[in-house]
Amino acid sequence: MTTNRMALVLGVGPLQGLGAALARHFAMEGLQVVIAGRSSAKLALVADAIADAGGMAIPVVADATSESDVKRLFEAATADGRILDIAVYNVDSNLAAPLLETDLAMFTTLWQQNSLGAFLFGREAVKHMLPQQQGSLFFTGATASLRAKPPFTAFAAAKAAVRALAQGMAREFGPRGIHVVHAIIDGVINGERAHRQFSRFVAAKGADGLLNLEAIAQTYWAIHQQHPSAWTHELDLRPFKEPF
Repeated sequence: MTTNRMALVLGVGPLQGLGAALARHFAMEGLQVVIAGRSSAKLALVADAIADAGGMAIPVVADATSESDVKRLFEAATADGRILDIAVYNVDSNLAAPLLETDLAMFTTLWQQNSLGAFLFGREAVKHMLPQQQGSLFFTGATASLRAKPPFTAFAAAKAAVRALAQGMAREFGPRGIHVVHAIIDGVINGERAHRQFSRFVAAKGADGLLNLEAIAQTYWAIHQQHPSAWTHELDLRPFKEPF
């Protein structure tokens, strides 16, 4: 691989997860990829899978809520003259609790991992994309980005903040060539976490009842390729069987 174009995905966990699927697809399209998350073991599995398929992935252990970690992450992505084409904030920290059982620590953790991390990541992405006046910045949202439903009120507050951040950044930096996208995942992803935590739910949904990982990745790539005269800022993705 000789390209100096780079994609950065923060929020890479299981091999069968959205972060890994995005990284695999970007590598398949010819980009070098930096993958980041909190588990070195999981990152190594994803990096090896990408390498086995002929791509290149650089794993970086990073905490999305740490300003120094996020800055170090972008420095790694743009080292040796690499150009940042795509940056994806894919962190999705979720905890369930009725409001009166939601303590300060839980609310703060959800805000930090979803909202604060998105701000730190988005700010650094824009700094690195502005000199070239181009690049795609994705924030992965959820059903809760649009509506709060107990027992996920604290999570919804954090995801709604990410949506507001994406809107503000799109308005500020879109005219300067940065394509800011908020992708709402409205449904359950057919990945490792769903099969481990909701096996009966997965079985009940049947064929194509969950969001396919590669299908989501294809959509992100298609949006990245959009002509600037017809950009998408926000979209929702859901299985055809999913009520809404």
